[in-house]
Amino acid sequence: MVKVYPSILHVKDSGYWIEFPDLEGCRTQGDTIEEVMTMAQEALGLYLVNLVEKNLKIPAPSDIKNIKADGCPTTYITTDIDKYRRDTRAVKKMLSIPAWLAKEAEAKNISLSKVLQDALKSQLHLG
Repeated sequence: MVKVYPSILHVKDSGYWIEFPDLEGCRTQGDTIEEVMTMAQEALGLYLVNLVEKNLKIPAPSDIKNIKADGCPTTYITTDIDKYRRDTRAVKKMLSIPAWLAKEAEAKNISLSKVLQDALKSQLHLG
C-alpha cells in the first residue's frame, strides 16, 4: 500500500534531517541528500506500518501548501508500507482447484503461492 506525505527538509552543517508534520515524532536524518531521502522513506514506512499493526488510524496527509516550514524546503515522500510489515512469515493454507488447472500451472512452472498472493493483494487493494 503506497502512501505519500509532505515533509520538511532541514539543512544542517553535518547533513540533513526530515520531519513529517502530520506524524508526531516521525523524523530522520542523513549525511547526504540521497541518504536522508532513503531514510525518510523507511521512517515513513515503519511509522505507518506500526499504526496499522496497532489498529490505529492513519492520519490523512496535509496539503503541502498548508505546511508552515519557516523557509525550509518542503517535499513529498512516498513509501510502500507493505515493505515494512513485520510478520512476513509464510503460513500454509489449504486450497482446492480443479486437477486440470493444477496440471496446466505445473506444466508452465506457475507458482500457485505467488498467484494467490498477487490475487489477494489485488482484492485487498494492497498494491
